[in-house]
Order: sequence, then C-alpha cells, then structure tokens
Amino acid sequence: MRNLVYFMHTSLDGFVGGPNGEMNWISVDEEIFDFVATLTANADTALYGRTTYEMMQGYWPTAGDQPNASKHDKEHSVWYKNIPKVVLSTTLSQDGLENTTVISEDLEENINQIKNQPGKNILIFGSPKASHSLLEAGLVDEFWLFVNPVLLGQGIPLFKGVNELVKLRLIESKTFSCGVIALHYMRNDT
Repeated sequence: MRNLVYFMHTSLDGFVGGPNGEMNWISVDEEIFDFVATLTANADTALYGRTTYEMMQGYWPTAGDQPNASKHDKEHSVWYKNIPKVVLSTTLSQDGLENTTVISEDLEENINQIKNQPGKNILIFGSPKASHSLLEAGLVDEFWLFVNPVLLGQGIPLFKGVNELVKLRLIESKTFSCGVIALHYMRNDT
C-alpha cells in the first residue's frame, strides 16, 4: 500500500497561512529545494485541493522553460508535468484536464483506491482545506512539517478536523541553515 504524505510549511504556532492565506513568511532556499527533491523522488502522485492545484497549474508546467529558471524550477517542472495529479474539489470539472483526476465525492473510498495501486508515495502539497478533510477521514500516513521560525498569532490552522487521538512517531528531523526545521512523522497505530 502506498503512503499519503502530508507536506506542509507551518509557523511555530501552528498556522499554514496568515488570516488571508498569506505565505510570505515561509522560508525557502536552495538547501530546502534540494531536500524537497529527495521527497518528490520518492513520490509518483501529487494531491492538491482546487486552489493549490490552480496555483500550481498556473506556474509549474512552464516554469522550467523560462530563461531565468532555477535548478529547482527545472527539476520540479519536469516532475510536475510527468506525475499524475489528483485534485479534491466539488467545483472543478474533469473536462480538459490532462493527467489529472478530480475527486468530488466518496473521499475515503477514492483515496484508498489510489493508495492500493502499485507505486511510490502520494504527496499532498499545502492545500489546507483538502488536508483537513484527509486528516478528518484518517487518510494521512506520514507528515513532513517544515516549521518556520515565525509566530503568526492567527491564520489558517495546520490541523483541523482531527476528532480523535492520532499517535505519531518521529522518524527523522533536519535543520536547515535558514532556521527551518523539517520534522518527519508517521502514524503510530500500533
């Protein structure tokens, strides 16, 4: 069975976006991008909520083709174009979407069907509303949380809809020179 891996930047006080979804507080650099490339190498499916998918779709298909494209832009653009994408949305139409599946109902059944297919990990990038639905349904197997050295005080919470105890086991941690700490947790259901 494939794992669904939740990949998210968070503030130290547990917010993934400011009150209006702002993300200008997130620290990223080449060191983090290189590390993230190791995570995407272990995944062959990307999962998004509609808003994040539209943002990604507006950038990544051509990001690597730009004259000023960074190493990360070139590498991630190739990965993005080649992997199947799954979008959780009740408003997005499947029509005209290439290499993309829209799930609008039966979340648990549809996600488990994807998890039971052969392959590598399924990464969910950002997408707080979709992530909250996946967490509520108990479908997330691993967490990569990139804790940024900032307090927001308010905003979009990292965790919402978790209605029961979820035990996690710390697998590894990595500290980056910009002050971000990556924490890798797996569900510990035993």
